[in-house]
Amino acid sequence: MTLLKRDTEHLFHTYKRLPLEIERGEGMYLYTRSGERYLDMFSGVAVNALGYGHPGLLRAIREQTERYIHVSNFYAQESQVQLAELLVKHSGLPRVFFANTGTETVEGAIKIARKWGSTREKAEIISMSNAFHGRTMGALSLMDRGSYRDGFGPFLGSCSVVEQNDATALRQAVTDTTAAVILEFVQGEGGIRPVSMQFTDSLRQLKERHGFLLIADEIQSGLGRTGKFLAFEHYSINPDLVLVAKPLGGGLPLGAILATEEVAETLQPGTHGTTFGGNPVACAAGNVVVQAITEGGLMDNARQTGAKFYEELSSLATTFPMLVKEVRGMGLMLGMELTRAADGIVTSMRDKHVLINATDRTVLRFLPPLIVGEDHIQETVSALHDSLREAEGNAAT
Repeated sequence: MTLLKRDTEHLFHTYKRLPLEIERGEGMYLYTRSGERYLDMFSGVAVNALGYGHPGLLRAIREQTERYIHVSNFYAQESQVQLAELLVKHSGLPRVFFANTGTETVEGAIKIARKWGSTREKAEIISMSNAFHGRTMGALSLMDRGSYRDGFGPFLGSCSVVEQNDATALRQAVTDTTAAVILEFVQGEGGIRPVSMQFTDSLRQLKERHGFLLIADEIQSGLGRTGKFLAFEHYSINPDLVLVAKPLGGGLPLGAILATEEVAETLQPGTHGTTFGGNPVACAAGNVVVQAITEGGLMDNARQTGAKFYEELSSLATTFPMLVKEVRGMGLMLGMELTRAADGIVTSMRDKHVLINATDRTVLRFLPPLIVGEDHIQETVSALHDSLREAEGNAAT
């Protein structure tokens, strides 16, 4: 029985598995059991920032496992404190709380906002349309898409959604009872949609007037992917809480809430916690990841190679105007919106041994490891050109 058949027989049917049995990864490539090589251009959904088999990452994991794997958060731990110091240094936010996953950081941020607001008569949390914040009940309460929410309610009260980039709707929604506004500065699952400067300008003015917390969900857009350490740095606004995860643990489960001193003081011993959050092995890996991103030139690569990639994708949009509606994004977080469902192109690209995925039904999403080079960009663009040409031909027949 094949691995995929065994998987189907014993696991929940919650994932649409790709028809590949992965044996190993190396650099930018994944290899199947049958020996085929695939260029990975979505890196475990923005997780594998350093690609596969990074020697420093493997060494840090091995060395920490030889010391201890888990001792609990009753103890201060060197790898955890080192990573907190790095995150503070590069984010400008002085306090860190470690979790296991991105959605756990969202849950923590909701609790912080509610507790902070409880002494200020503030409870409402406002989020953006088409956002994605995770799969837990709190995260779902902040989202409006039925494909994620249907059948799971009722959800948390005092949560509302406004249209992203609609400054008028935001002004109408915010009041003195607003505890927090949460947004992704570049929506990931929502189709690689950056927030506009006009919208963030209005958000900053409303924050000054009404005194709510701003929560930046940087789970997909953070840690160098947009060419800056955090995506909010592209805008003239400072969040009170920043949520990071995905690439932070180098493939091991790890997330973090970064906060101002005032907001961090909302939580005191016993008010929030986690058994595995800040696991020492994951934090040891995280130190390598953050150092590589901030000191190894990977943010420069995200800016420069990302700009080249954007240019090449835009050229394809010009070549195939009946198929491509728009190219958008920042750095190495790019999307190509098609005029039709994107699944067929994803399959065609896989047949050409290039792995991408689709989001928001019509958007091809590109989230390559931050080590991607121009040769990998050319390999991807060449395959995409052929896939679009084939789709154009099929539409004409």
